[in-house]
Amino acid sequence: MSPVQPQRGLAEIRPYVPGKPIEEVQREYGLTDVVKLASNENPLGPSPRAMRALAEEVPRLHLYPDGDSYELRHALARHLGVRPDQVTAGNGADGVIVQTCLAYLDDGDEVVVGQPSFPLYEIYTHVMRARLVPVPLRDYRLDLEGMAAAITDRTKIVFVCNPNNPTGTIVTADEVSAFMARVPESVLVVFDEAYYEFVHADDFPDTLAYVREGRENVMVIRTFSKIYGLAGVRLGYAVAQPEVLAPLLKVKEPFAVNRLAQAAGVAALEDDGFMEATIAATINGRQFICRGVQRLGLSCIPSHTNFVLVRVGPRAGEVARRLLERGIIVRPCDIYGLPDFLRITIGTPTQNARLMAALEEVLR
Repeated sequence: MSPVQPQRGLAEIRPYVPGKPIEEVQREYGLTDVVKLASNENPLGPSPRAMRALAEEVPRLHLYPDGDSYELRHALARHLGVRPDQVTAGNGADGVIVQTCLAYLDDGDEVVVGQPSFPLYEIYTHVMRARLVPVPLRDYRLDLEGMAAAITDRTKIVFVCNPNNPTGTIVTADEVSAFMARVPESVLVVFDEAYYEFVHADDFPDTLAYVREGRENVMVIRTFSKIYGLAGVRLGYAVAQPEVLAPLLKVKEPFAVNRLAQAAGVAALEDDGFMEATIAATINGRQFICRGVQRLGLSCIPSHTNFVLVRVGPRAGEVARRLLERGIIVRPCDIYGLPDFLRITIGTPTQNARLMAALEEVLR
């Protein structure tokens, strides 16, 4: 008798490989002092307001959370200038992406993505036995013209990761406007803006305007993981017309967003001081690292995020390993098809200085 077989879509999947956790590197290399600059986490820690809200919520952990995330959705609606019924929350932005694929994809549908971009789009396209249509980046930026040209009558979703992960680059408002003019109403455009708050470019698109004006094939996804330092409680959200979100509500877990995440999210939205401090630290750290790597003869892709993509060359994997030996975790990019690059998260000034000293030593 043959064993039970998994569903056919899994054969196409390359599992997502997250950045190494600090604990694993400590065990593997016998280290106690390890700095993680691989997963684009907030080096300042969590929002202080969120931490206080978490502490207040702990005595209620025996109770199931509000499956509708009522308070959080209303807080987000006020914060974004949309209606509460235009917001849904998820178990991280990842959870919303998964819900979107589950809700909208059938066998044989097509999903257009930039390549390289966030790997989860590819994984859940294959889970749903849909067909991935990758469009190569142009100058490390999404090629929206090429993505529009790739749309066929089988296309169901286009994922636009802006800023793009792992490159940190953006597409502009004019480019998005021209792209949207070519997208049929039958195609859902998902703007994944996980790094939105770090962008300070006048020509960055206001994608929420498409939702406010009533467009029924647009979804905007954002997260609390980066700017508010809440990666550990997993909290993301989507903004779209209620008709667009309704299919997601049919496939979501009954209690997808836990009590701690909901309480922390409501509080974090009021922590403007922490958000401003995070942005300032990110900009300063990004400039420091880019100047440093250029001094070492390397190059940096211009970034609008809390990470930088650094071209190291054929030795990139070896450099990453030797940095691990020195207690510094960075992200090799071979999984993104960029084997000559390392993606480096912006840390604290002390962490950034330690990274640059170690990188100089390794390259020497």
